Parts: sequence; C-alpha cells; structure tokens
Amino acid sequence: MREKMVNTLTRAAEAYDRKRYEEALRLGRVVADATPGVAAVRELTGLGAYRAERWAMAKIHLRAYFAITGDPEHLPLVMDADRANHRYRAVEKTFDELQANEPTAEVLAEGRIVMAEAWADQRRYDEAIELLTRAGAAKNLRNPSYRHVRLWYTLADVYDRAGDTTSARELFARVVIAEPDAYDASDRLRELGATLPGKNRKRRVAPKSKKKLD
Repeated sequence: MREKMVNTLTRAAEAYDRKRYEEALRLGRVVADATPGVAAVRELTGLGAYRAERWAMAKIHLRAYFAITGDPEHLPLVMDADRANHRYRAVEKTFDELQANEPTAEVLAEGRIVMAEAWADQRRYDEAIELLTRAGAAKNLRNPSYRHVRLWYTLADVYDRAGDTTSARELFARVVIAEPDAYDASDRLRELGATLPGKNRKRRVAPKSKKKLD
C-alpha cells in the first residue's frame, strides 16, 4: 500500500508540474484519503485544487495543511478561495488568523492583497486603500521586490475600481516600469488613456526577481 501511495503522489506532483491541475487534484485526493495526516499530501492536493479553481476543495486541504504544520504560508490562498465564493466574513477571519501566526513579509503581503481586493469587491474602497497604504504600497521604490510590485498593482486596481483614475495611472505606470510584463498592467494603463512609460534606465543595485508574475 505504501509503495502504491508513493507512486500515486509522484504522479500527482508530475501532473501539477505540467499544469494538469485537475489530474493532480484527483490523484492527490486518493493519497489524502489514505493518509490524511501527511502535510505534503495535503499541500499538493490543496494547491492542485486551488489552481483548478475548485475553491471548496482547496480550502479543505490547505486548512488541513495549516492544522498539521502551523505554517501560515497558504492561508492567503484559503482567503482567496473564500473570496471567490463571496464568503467575505471568512476572508476577514482568516486574515486575522494569518496576522496572529507571524507570517513572512511575503506571505503577509499576499494576505493583505486578498483582503484589500475582498473589501474592494464590497466597495469598501477606503479600507482597502488604507490597508495597502499602511503596508507601503504607495511608496515609490527604486528597486522594488516581487511583493512590492504586487502591492502596487493591487493598489492601482483598487484606485481604478474606486474611480480615482489619476492614482491608478501612476501606480500602473510604476508596475510597468519595474516589470513590463507583469499582469495586464500595460493594458490597464492604456485603457485609462495613458501612454506607456519608457524603460527604466536606472541601473538596479539588486538583482531583478526571476519569479514569474502570473
């Protein structure tokens, strides 16, 4: 049985790496049902479910991963799953839980992004803007990290949804300068009637993040 489960989990991981998320979820669930207390199994199955947009299943397995390990890394994904299902109170509850569990700066930023977007969904724009601004999303940095670019994009999106076109343009422009291919920032900037900024000619003193923004 153990050999069979290891083989199935390996196939699930390979399917996930090939972006066959439904297959990864199906195979992962087989192993998760047999070994519900194994964190790595719950993590892979939850991530497969999240990528497949199977929100309820993603929440079950990623919650289980957190219960087993105490690691809050995937709580922002739990928040996003609840946001997709319009369960906004659950999003806020998990955000409070995330903050109480000493996440890394990157994980906390992801949580703030989901929380801000959830508030924006409810037209609570002022709260969303305040949360992101307190997190440093309004700061113009010469060498922004991956999380800073994500915070800029999110704040730009909230401003756009709130009707503040000027602020939205400024922040989308920052994103395009820092990461020209990030998200749909260039398209959003054009839609707002702005021309794309020129390339940033300032030399970076720190290496640019190679993590793909998708």
